[in-house]
Formats: sequence, structure tokens, C-alpha cells
Amino acid sequence: MATNLVLIGFDGTPAAERAVREAAQLFPGRPALVVTVWEAGRAFDLAMIPTRGLELPMSGIDIRTVAQVDEAMYNEAKQLARWGAQLASDQGLPAEPLVVADELSVADTLVRLAKEHTAAVMVIGAHHHGRLSELLLGSTSRGVLQHTPCPVLVVRAE
Repeated sequence: MATNLVLIGFDGTPAAERAVREAAQLFPGRPALVVTVWEAGRAFDLAMIPTRGLELPMSGIDIRTVAQVDEAMYNEAKQLARWGAQLASDQGLPAEPLVVADELSVADTLVRLAKEHTAAVMVIGAHHHGRLSELLLGSTSRGVLQHTPCPVLVVRAE
């Protein structure tokens, strides 16, 4: 079943904002899904960094505080998705927000959603990374381009 859905990856950066504006100009009136991918459990990972490297017991970590930080990160992701959807709607692109926890990577999550929603096109913002950081960290844009089932519009920040 083919749709005319525009799937927009949105992380609140200037590149993502521009991606929303470009999507609205290129695909006016099409339904859009503005997706913010968040890293569930990231607060727990960050809390464990000092203890992992030093092999210290976890006794100094307050699990409730870490859970509150994780919840705050999720709520921030929801606000980002709503903001992105509002930007799209303000530009004439009827949009719904969607917050999704990442699986393997942001790229893998966006590709999975494009398949599940039979997206006609995916629009993402590109961030400028140096060659070394891209080699070490990977690239969401590259991962999406290599695996998505639909055309991809990659938009750079102005």
C-alpha cells in the first residue's frame, strides 16, 4: 500500500528546522510524520561511565535520580517532536509528532519507521562533522541513505 507520507527526522537543530521548511516547500499538503528519536536508558549509561572504567561498586548512584533524568530526556524528546510538527504545520505541511526510542541507531530506527509507515520520502537534516568524528561515530545520514526503502532528501543547515 503506497502512501504519500513525508517522514521527517527532527532533533531540533538548525539543520532539522531547515529540513522541515524544505519538506513543506517541496511536498505541500502531504501528510507528515515528524520523528524524534531518543536514546532510552542513556541516563543510566552516563551514570555508569565512572564506575565502569574504574570497576567501582555502584553504591554512589541514586537510581531514582537517574530514572528521573531518563524521564526528563523522554519528555524533552516529546517536546522536540511536537515543536517540529508545529513548525511543519505552520509551513502548510499537516504533521503529527512521533517519539521513538532508538534501537540500534537513529538511522536504523528511522529506516524501520519508513518501512512500517510506507513513507514516500524521508527528509533529514545533515550536521557537519569532521572526517575523523564521522569515521569514529558513524553518520545518521549515511546510514539512512544506505538502507531506507524510499527516496531521501538530506538538507544541510544554512
